[in-house]
Amino acid sequence: METYGKILLIAMPAFLLLVLFEKWYGWRKGFDTVRNMDMISSLSSGITNVTKDVLGLSIAIISYGWLVDRVALVTVPDGWLTYAIAFLALDFSGYWTHRIAHEYNFFWNNHIIHHSSEEFNLACALRQSISSIVKIFIIFLLPAAVLGVPDKVIAVVAPLHLFAQFWYHTRHINKMGFLEHIIVTPSHHRVHHALNPEYLDKNYSQIFIFWDKLFGTFQEEREDIPPVYGITRPVRTWNPIKINFQHMWLLTKDAWRAADWRDKFRIWLMPTGWRPADVAEKFPVYKIDDPYHFEKYDPKVSVAMHVWSWIQLSMCLLFISYLFGNIAQIGSPGIFVYGLFVFLQVYAFTDLMDRNPGALVWEGMKNLFGISIIIQQGDWFGVSQYSPLVKPMLIGYFILSIVVTAWFAYAYLRENRQLSVTV
Repeated sequence: METYGKILLIAMPAFLLLVLFEKWYGWRKGFDTVRNMDMISSLSSGITNVTKDVLGLSIAIISYGWLVDRVALVTVPDGWLTYAIAFLALDFSGYWTHRIAHEYNFFWNNHIIHHSSEEFNLACALRQSISSIVKIFIIFLLPAAVLGVPDKVIAVVAPLHLFAQFWYHTRHINKMGFLEHIIVTPSHHRVHHALNPEYLDKNYSQIFIFWDKLFGTFQEEREDIPPVYGITRPVRTWNPIKINFQHMWLLTKDAWRAADWRDKFRIWLMPTGWRPADVAEKFPVYKIDDPYHFEKYDPKVSVAMHVWSWIQLSMCLLFISYLFGNIAQIGSPGIFVYGLFVFLQVYAFTDLMDRNPGALVWEGMKNLFGISIIIQQGDWFGVSQYSPLVKPMLIGYFILSIVVTAWFAYAYLRENRQLSVTV
Protein backbone atom coordinates (compact mmCIF):
# COMPACT_ATOMS: atom_id res chain seq x y z
CA MET A 1 0.00 0.00 0.00
CA GLU A 2 2.66 2.52 1.04
CA THR A 3 5.03 1.44 -1.74
CA TYR A 4 2.31 1.74 -4.37
CA GLY A 5 1.51 5.23 -3.07
CA LYS A 6 5.15 6.26 -3.54
CA ILE A 7 5.12 4.89 -7.10
CA LEU A 8 1.99 6.89 -7.87
CA LEU A 9 3.61 10.09 -6.62
CA ILE A 10 6.02 9.70 -9.53
CA ALA A 11 3.60 8.22 -12.08
CA MET A 12 0.75 10.73 -11.64
CA PRO A 13 2.69 13.86 -12.66
CA ALA A 14 4.20 11.96 -15.58
CA PHE A 15 0.78 10.84 -16.85
CA LEU A 16 -0.68 14.34 -16.35
CA LEU A 17 2.15 15.94 -18.33
CA LEU A 18 1.70 13.45 -21.16
CA VAL A 19 -2.06 14.10 -21.24
CA LEU A 20 -1.48 17.86 -21.40
CA PHE A 21 1.25 17.40 -24.01
CA GLU A 22 -1.16 15.45 -26.23
CA LYS A 23 -3.68 18.28 -25.84
CA TRP A 24 -1.06 20.85 -26.87
CA TYR A 25 0.24 18.67 -29.71
CA GLY A 26 -3.24 18.17 -31.14
CA TRP A 27 -3.95 21.89 -30.94
CA ARG A 28 -0.58 22.65 -32.59
CA LYS A 29 -1.27 20.21 -35.44
CA GLY A 30 -4.89 21.28 -35.92
CA PHE A 31 -6.15 17.85 -34.80
CA ASP A 32 -7.26 18.26 -31.21
CA THR A 33 -8.62 14.97 -29.86
CA VAL A 34 -9.02 16.14 -26.26
CA ARG A 35 -12.13 17.98 -25.09
CA ASN A 36 -11.60 19.83 -21.82
CA MET A 37 -14.49 18.45 -19.76
CA ASP A 38 -13.93 14.95 -21.07
CA MET A 39 -10.29 15.18 -20.04
CA ILE A 40 -11.16 16.39 -16.53
CA SER A 41 -13.67 13.56 -16.20
CA SER A 42 -11.02 11.04 -17.26
CA LEU A 43 -8.44 12.43 -14.84
CA SER A 44 -11.05 12.39 -12.06
CA SER A 45 -11.76 8.75 -12.80
CA GLY A 46 -8.05 8.01 -12.52
CA ILE A 47 -8.02 9.71 -9.11
CA THR A 48 -10.85 7.55 -7.78
CA ASN A 49 -9.24 4.38 -9.14
CA VAL A 50 -5.79 4.91 -7.65
CA THR A 51 -7.34 6.02 -4.35
CA LYS A 52 -9.33 2.79 -4.20
CA ASP A 53 -6.22 0.73 -5.03
CA VAL A 54 -3.99 2.46 -2.50
CA LEU A 55 -6.61 1.95 0.21
CA GLY A 56 -6.72 -1.75 -0.70
CA LEU A 57 -10.48 -1.72 -1.33
CA SER A 58 -10.58 -5.02 -3.20
CA ILE A 59 -10.74 -8.67 -2.26
CA ALA A 60 -9.31 -11.60 -4.20
CA ILE A 61 -11.35 -14.78 -3.85
CA ILE A 62 -8.16 -16.75 -4.48
CA SER A 63 -4.82 -15.05 -3.85
CA TYR A 64 -1.94 -15.71 -6.22
CA GLY A 65 0.26 -16.64 -3.26
CA TRP A 66 -2.25 -19.31 -2.19
CA LEU A 67 -2.40 -20.63 -5.76
CA VAL A 68 1.36 -20.88 -6.30
CA ASP A 69 1.83 -22.67 -2.97
CA ARG A 70 -0.52 -25.45 -4.08
CA VAL A 71 0.06 -25.97 -7.81
CA ALA A 72 3.74 -25.13 -8.44
CA LEU A 73 5.44 -28.05 -10.17
CA VAL A 74 8.80 -26.37 -10.69
CA THR A 75 10.48 -23.15 -9.69
CA VAL A 76 11.87 -20.94 -12.41
CA PRO A 77 15.38 -19.64 -11.68
CA ASP A 78 15.70 -16.14 -10.26
CA GLY A 79 16.59 -13.63 -12.97
CA TRP A 80 15.24 -12.01 -16.11
CA LEU A 81 13.48 -15.22 -17.24
CA THR A 82 11.25 -15.17 -14.15
CA TYR A 83 10.15 -11.62 -14.87
CA ALA A 84 9.61 -12.38 -18.56
CA ILE A 85 7.39 -15.36 -17.70
CA ALA A 86 5.48 -13.24 -15.17
CA PHE A 87 4.91 -10.52 -17.77
CA LEU A 88 3.68 -13.04 -20.36
CA ALA A 89 1.43 -14.74 -17.79
CA LEU A 90 -0.07 -11.40 -16.78
CA ASP A 91 -0.71 -10.60 -20.43
CA PHE A 92 -2.48 -13.93 -20.94
CA SER A 93 -4.55 -13.34 -17.81
CA GLY A 94 -5.26 -9.78 -18.92
CA TYR A 95 -6.61 -10.94 -22.28
CA TRP A 96 -9.17 -13.28 -20.72
CA THR A 97 -10.12 -10.92 -17.91
CA HIS A 98 -10.64 -8.19 -20.48
CA ARG A 99 -12.64 -10.43 -22.80
CA ILE A 100 -14.94 -11.68 -20.05
CA ALA A 101 -15.55 -8.08 -18.94
CA HIS A 102 -16.82 -7.30 -22.44
CA GLU A 103 -18.88 -10.42 -23.04
CA TYR A 104 -20.97 -10.85 -19.86
CA ASN A 105 -23.48 -8.41 -18.38
CA PHE A 106 -22.29 -8.59 -14.77
CA PHE A 107 -18.60 -8.11 -15.54
CA TRP A 108 -19.20 -5.28 -18.03
CA ASN A 109 -20.01 -3.03 -15.08
CA ASN A 110 -16.36 -3.31 -13.98
CA HIS A 111 -15.11 -2.11 -17.35
CA ILE A 112 -17.73 0.31 -18.69
CA ILE A 113 -15.90 3.32 -17.24
CA HIS A 114 -12.88 2.66 -19.47
CA HIS A 115 -15.00 2.83 -22.63
CA SER A 116 -17.33 5.63 -21.50
CA SER A 117 -15.41 8.47 -23.17
CA GLU A 118 -16.63 9.47 -26.63
CA GLU A 119 -13.07 10.49 -27.46
CA PHE A 120 -9.90 8.44 -27.76
CA ASN A 121 -6.83 9.93 -26.14
CA LEU A 122 -4.27 9.39 -23.40
CA ALA A 123 -6.63 10.78 -20.78
CA CYS A 124 -9.25 8.10 -21.41
CA ALA A 125 -6.62 5.47 -20.55
CA LEU A 126 -6.96 6.70 -16.97
CA ARG A 127 -10.66 5.84 -16.83
CA GLN A 128 -10.36 2.80 -14.62
CA SER A 129 -12.88 1.01 -12.44
CA ILE A 130 -13.70 1.50 -8.78
CA SER A 131 -16.53 -1.04 -8.92
CA SER A 132 -14.32 -4.12 -9.24
CA ILE A 133 -14.21 -4.79 -5.51
CA VAL A 134 -14.11 -8.59 -5.75
CA LYS A 135 -11.39 -10.07 -7.97
CA ILE A 136 -12.01 -13.61 -9.17
CA PHE A 137 -9.63 -13.93 -12.10
CA ILE A 138 -6.41 -14.93 -10.34
CA ILE A 139 -7.07 -18.38 -11.83
CA PHE A 140 -5.87 -17.07 -15.19
CA LEU A 141 -2.40 -16.75 -13.65
CA LEU A 142 -2.33 -20.54 -13.34
CA PRO A 143 0.52 -20.92 -15.91
CA ALA A 144 2.78 -18.69 -13.79
CA ALA A 145 1.75 -20.51 -10.62
CA VAL A 146 2.54 -23.93 -12.14
CA LEU A 147 6.02 -22.65 -13.01
CA GLY A 148 6.47 -21.39 -9.47
CA VAL A 149 6.81 -17.68 -10.27
CA PRO A 150 6.93 -16.01 -6.81
CA ASP A 151 4.09 -13.71 -5.82
CA LYS A 152 6.59 -10.90 -5.12
CA VAL A 153 7.62 -11.01 -8.80
CA ILE A 154 3.97 -10.73 -9.90
CA ALA A 155 3.57 -7.79 -7.49
CA VAL A 156 6.50 -5.98 -9.15
CA VAL A 157 5.56 -6.77 -12.75
CA ALA A 158 1.81 -6.08 -12.47
CA PRO A 159 2.08 -2.25 -12.15
CA LEU A 160 4.59 -2.19 -15.03
CA HIS A 161 2.24 -4.25 -17.17
CA LEU A 162 -0.59 -1.83 -16.35
CA PHE A 163 1.43 1.33 -17.03
CA ALA A 164 2.63 -0.12 -20.36
CA GLN A 165 -0.98 0.04 -21.60
CA PHE A 166 -1.12 3.83 -21.36
CA TRP A 167 0.76 4.99 -24.46
CA TYR A 168 -1.40 3.43 -27.17
CA HIS A 169 -4.53 5.41 -26.26
CA THR A 170 -3.93 8.04 -28.93
CA ARG A 171 -5.05 9.04 -32.41
CA HIS A 172 -1.76 10.75 -33.21
CA ILE A 173 0.21 7.59 -34.04
CA ASN A 174 -0.64 5.77 -37.26
CA LYS A 175 0.13 2.14 -38.07
CA MET A 176 3.58 1.05 -36.95
CA GLY A 177 4.80 -1.38 -39.61
CA PHE A 178 6.08 -4.76 -38.44
CA LEU A 179 5.18 -3.92 -34.80
CA GLU A 180 1.53 -4.30 -35.78
CA HIS A 181 2.13 -8.06 -35.86
CA ILE A 182 3.71 -8.22 -32.39
CA ILE A 183 2.40 -5.69 -29.90
CA VAL A 184 -0.83 -3.82 -29.30
CA THR A 185 -0.53 -0.52 -31.16
CA PRO A 186 -2.71 2.60 -31.18
CA SER A 187 -4.32 1.33 -34.39
CA HIS A 188 -5.31 -1.94 -32.72
CA HIS A 189 -6.67 -0.21 -29.67
CA ARG A 190 -8.61 2.38 -31.66
CA VAL A 191 -10.54 -0.58 -33.03
CA HIS A 192 -11.14 -1.88 -29.52
CA HIS A 193 -12.58 1.44 -28.30
CA ALA A 194 -14.82 1.93 -31.34
CA LEU A 195 -18.58 1.34 -31.29
CA ASN A 196 -18.81 0.63 -35.02
CA PRO A 197 -20.53 -2.76 -35.54
CA GLU A 198 -17.47 -3.99 -37.46
CA TYR A 199 -15.20 -3.24 -34.50
CA LEU A 200 -17.27 -4.20 -31.46
CA ASP A 201 -15.69 -6.74 -29.09
CA LYS A 202 -12.38 -7.01 -30.91
CA ASN A 203 -8.71 -6.66 -29.95
CA TYR A 204 -8.78 -7.53 -26.25
CA SER A 205 -5.00 -7.97 -25.99
CA GLN A 206 -3.13 -5.68 -23.62
CA ILE A 207 0.54 -5.87 -24.67
CA PHE A 208 0.99 -8.67 -27.21
CA ILE A 209 -1.54 -8.73 -30.05
CA PHE A 210 -1.05 -12.41 -30.82
CA TRP A 211 -3.60 -13.42 -28.17
CA ASP A 212 -6.39 -11.96 -30.34
CA LYS A 213 -5.05 -13.70 -33.42
CA LEU A 214 -4.76 -16.97 -31.53
CA PHE A 215 -8.28 -16.82 -30.05
CA GLY A 216 -10.09 -15.33 -33.05
CA THR A 217 -10.88 -11.81 -31.82
CA PHE A 218 -8.51 -9.76 -33.98
CA GLN A 219 -9.71 -6.96 -36.24
CA GLU A 220 -7.47 -4.63 -38.23
CA GLU A 221 -8.31 -0.93 -38.44
CA ARG A 222 -9.77 -0.24 -41.89
CA GLU A 223 -9.31 3.00 -43.79
CA ASP A 224 -12.88 2.83 -45.10
CA ILE A 225 -14.34 2.52 -41.57
CA PRO A 226 -13.13 5.35 -39.33
CA PRO A 227 -13.56 4.39 -35.66
CA VAL A 228 -16.26 6.17 -33.69
CA TYR A 229 -15.63 6.06 -29.95
CA GLY A 230 -17.77 5.40 -26.91
CA ILE A 231 -20.37 2.80 -25.98
CA THR A 232 -23.68 2.03 -27.66
CA ARG A 233 -25.60 3.04 -24.51
CA PRO A 234 -23.92 6.38 -23.80
CA VAL A 235 -23.47 7.32 -20.14
CA ARG A 236 -24.37 11.01 -20.59
CA THR A 237 -22.45 12.26 -17.56
CA TRP A 238 -18.98 13.48 -16.58
CA ASN A 239 -19.31 11.96 -13.10
CA PRO A 240 -16.99 8.90 -12.98
CA ILE A 241 -18.59 7.51 -9.82
CA LYS A 242 -22.02 7.48 -11.46
CA ILE A 243 -20.55 5.83 -14.56
CA ASN A 244 -18.96 3.07 -12.49
CA PHE A 245 -22.32 1.85 -11.20
CA GLN A 246 -24.66 2.88 -14.01
CA HIS A 247 -24.76 -0.50 -15.74
CA MET A 248 -25.16 -2.39 -12.44
CA TRP A 249 -28.10 -0.16 -11.55
CA LEU A 250 -29.73 -0.94 -14.90
CA LEU A 251 -29.21 -4.70 -14.38
CA THR A 252 -30.68 -4.47 -10.88
CA LYS A 253 -33.78 -2.62 -12.11
CA ASP A 254 -34.20 -5.02 -15.04
CA ALA A 255 -33.93 -8.05 -12.76
CA TRP A 256 -36.54 -6.56 -10.42
CA ARG A 257 -38.92 -5.67 -13.24
CA ALA A 258 -38.64 -8.95 -15.16
CA ALA A 259 -41.81 -11.04 -14.99
CA ASP A 260 -40.06 -14.35 -15.64
CA TRP A 261 -38.09 -15.60 -12.64
CA ARG A 262 -35.54 -17.20 -14.96
CA ASP A 263 -34.77 -13.79 -16.42
CA LYS A 264 -34.22 -12.36 -12.95
CA PHE A 265 -31.32 -14.76 -12.44
CA ARG A 266 -29.88 -15.28 -15.90
CA ILE A 267 -29.63 -11.57 -16.79
CA TRP A 268 -26.37 -11.31 -14.85
CA LEU A 269 -24.42 -13.78 -16.98
CA MET A 270 -26.12 -13.21 -20.31
CA PRO A 271 -24.16 -11.51 -23.13
CA THR A 272 -23.49 -7.83 -22.49
CA GLY A 273 -26.47 -5.70 -23.43
CA TRP A 274 -29.06 -8.47 -23.11
CA ARG A 275 -32.31 -7.46 -21.40
CA PRO A 276 -35.52 -9.43 -20.76
CA ALA A 277 -37.89 -8.87 -23.68
CA ASP A 278 -40.77 -7.63 -21.52
CA VAL A 279 -38.54 -5.17 -19.66
CA ALA A 280 -36.93 -3.85 -22.84
CA GLU A 281 -40.38 -3.19 -24.29
CA LYS A 282 -41.77 -1.40 -21.22
CA PHE A 283 -38.58 0.43 -20.23
CA PRO A 284 -36.58 1.22 -23.38
CA VAL A 285 -33.02 2.49 -23.03
CA TYR A 286 -31.48 4.81 -25.59
CA LYS A 287 -28.98 3.04 -27.81
CA ILE A 288 -26.83 4.41 -30.62
CA ASP A 289 -27.89 2.64 -33.82
CA ASP A 290 -25.96 4.80 -36.27
CA PRO A 291 -22.39 5.49 -35.07
CA TYR A 292 -21.94 8.24 -37.65
CA HIS A 293 -24.96 10.31 -36.64
CA PHE A 294 -25.30 10.88 -32.92
CA GLU A 295 -24.70 13.85 -30.63
CA LYS A 296 -21.75 13.57 -28.27
CA TYR A 297 -22.35 14.44 -24.66
CA ASP A 298 -21.29 18.05 -24.28
CA PRO A 299 -23.45 20.23 -22.01
CA LYS A 300 -22.67 23.87 -22.70
CA VAL A 301 -20.90 25.62 -19.86
CA SER A 302 -19.15 28.94 -19.45
CA VAL A 303 -15.43 29.62 -19.51
CA ALA A 304 -15.71 30.24 -15.77
CA MET A 305 -17.02 26.68 -15.29
CA HIS A 306 -14.09 25.28 -17.28
CA VAL A 307 -11.65 27.25 -15.12
CA TRP A 308 -13.38 26.28 -11.87
CA SER A 309 -13.36 22.61 -12.85
CA TRP A 310 -9.58 22.78 -13.36
CA ILE A 311 -9.18 24.47 -9.98
CA GLN A 312 -11.17 21.70 -8.31
CA LEU A 313 -9.23 18.99 -10.13
CA SER A 314 -5.93 20.61 -9.11
CA MET A 315 -7.01 20.74 -5.48
CA CYS A 316 -8.04 17.09 -5.66
CA LEU A 317 -4.60 16.18 -7.04
CA LEU A 318 -2.95 18.05 -4.16
CA PHE A 319 -5.12 16.23 -1.63
CA ILE A 320 -4.33 12.76 -2.95
CA SER A 321 -0.64 13.58 -3.37
CA TYR A 322 -0.49 14.34 0.34
CA LEU A 323 -2.37 11.11 1.08
CA PHE A 324 -0.05 8.95 -1.04
CA GLY A 325 3.05 10.57 0.41
CA ASN A 326 1.94 10.17 4.04
CA ILE A 327 0.05 6.87 4.19
CA ALA A 328 2.09 5.47 7.10
CA GLN A 329 1.77 8.67 9.11
CA ILE A 330 -1.98 9.00 8.53
CA GLY A 331 -2.52 5.34 9.32
CA SER A 332 -5.79 3.45 9.70
CA PRO A 333 -8.64 4.34 9.94
CA GLY A 334 -7.45 7.83 8.91
CA ILE A 335 -6.64 6.81 5.33
CA PHE A 336 -10.21 5.57 4.82
CA VAL A 337 -11.65 8.82 6.17
CA TYR A 338 -9.33 10.65 3.79
CA GLY A 339 -10.41 8.40 0.91
CA LEU A 340 -14.07 9.15 1.59
CA PHE A 341 -13.29 12.86 1.42
CA VAL A 342 -11.59 12.41 -1.98
CA PHE A 343 -14.57 10.50 -3.35
CA LEU A 344 -16.97 13.19 -2.13
CA GLN A 345 -14.82 15.85 -3.75
CA VAL A 346 -14.74 14.10 -7.12
CA TYR A 347 -18.47 13.40 -7.04
CA ALA A 348 -19.30 17.01 -6.18
CA PHE A 349 -17.29 18.86 -8.81
CA THR A 350 -17.96 16.42 -11.66
CA ASP A 351 -21.69 16.57 -10.89
CA LEU A 352 -21.43 20.34 -11.23
CA MET A 353 -19.72 19.85 -14.59
CA ASP A 354 -22.97 18.12 -15.67
CA ARG A 355 -24.84 21.37 -14.89
CA ASN A 356 -26.63 19.61 -12.06
CA PRO A 357 -27.83 22.09 -9.40
CA GLY A 358 -27.98 19.19 -6.95
CA ALA A 359 -24.18 19.21 -6.96
CA LEU A 360 -24.48 21.89 -4.27
CA VAL A 361 -25.66 19.24 -1.81
CA TRP A 362 -22.61 17.06 -2.46
CA GLU A 363 -20.30 20.07 -2.33
CA GLY A 364 -21.81 21.08 1.00
CA MET A 365 -21.30 17.57 2.37
CA LYS A 366 -17.68 17.56 1.19
CA ASN A 367 -16.85 20.91 2.73
CA LEU A 368 -18.63 20.22 6.02
CA PHE A 369 -16.83 16.89 6.19
CA GLY A 370 -13.49 18.60 5.54
CA ILE A 371 -14.06 21.28 8.17
CA SER A 372 -15.24 18.67 10.70
CA ILE A 373 -12.00 16.75 10.18
CA ILE A 374 -9.98 19.89 10.94
CA ILE A 375 -12.08 20.63 14.03
CA GLN A 376 -11.85 17.07 15.31
CA GLN A 377 -8.10 16.69 14.67
CA GLY A 378 -7.10 20.30 15.17
CA ASP A 379 -5.21 19.75 11.92
CA TRP A 380 -5.47 18.13 8.49
CA PHE A 381 -3.86 14.74 9.00
CA GLY A 382 -0.65 16.25 10.34
CA VAL A 383 -0.10 18.80 7.58
CA SER A 384 0.68 21.61 10.06
CA GLN A 385 4.11 20.09 10.64
CA TYR A 386 5.04 21.45 7.21
CA SER A 387 3.46 24.89 7.61
CA PRO A 388 0.97 26.43 10.08
CA LEU A 389 -0.58 28.31 7.16
CA VAL A 390 -1.96 25.21 5.48
CA LYS A 391 -4.85 24.73 7.92
CA PRO A 392 -6.35 28.23 7.52
CA MET A 393 -5.79 27.99 3.77
CA LEU A 394 -7.79 24.76 3.68
CA ILE A 395 -10.64 26.33 5.65
CA GLY A 396 -10.58 29.24 3.21
CA TYR A 397 -10.74 26.78 0.30
CA PHE A 398 -13.74 24.97 1.80
CA ILE A 399 -15.63 28.25 2.24
CA LEU A 400 -14.74 29.52 -1.24
CA SER A 401 -15.68 26.19 -2.78
CA ILE A 402 -19.21 26.16 -1.36
CA VAL A 403 -19.78 29.83 -2.32
CA VAL A 404 -18.64 29.35 -5.93
CA THR A 405 -20.57 26.09 -6.31
CA ALA A 406 -23.71 27.78 -4.94
CA TRP A 407 -23.31 30.54 -7.54
CA PHE A 408 -23.05 28.02 -10.40
CA ALA A 409 -25.88 25.87 -9.01
CA TYR A 410 -28.20 28.88 -8.76
CA ALA A 411 -27.35 29.90 -12.33
CA TYR A 412 -28.07 26.39 -13.66
CA LEU A 413 -31.31 26.14 -11.68
CA ARG A 414 -32.48 29.46 -13.10
CA GLU A 415 -31.53 28.45 -16.65
CA ASN A 416 -33.34 25.12 -16.29
CA ARG A 417 -36.50 26.88 -15.09
CA GLN A 418 -36.37 29.34 -17.98
CA LEU A 419 -35.90 26.47 -20.42
CA SER A 420 -38.88 24.55 -18.98
CA VAL A 421 -41.09 27.67 -19.28
CA THR A 422 -40.00 28.16 -22.91
CA VAL A 423 -40.74 24.55 -23.78
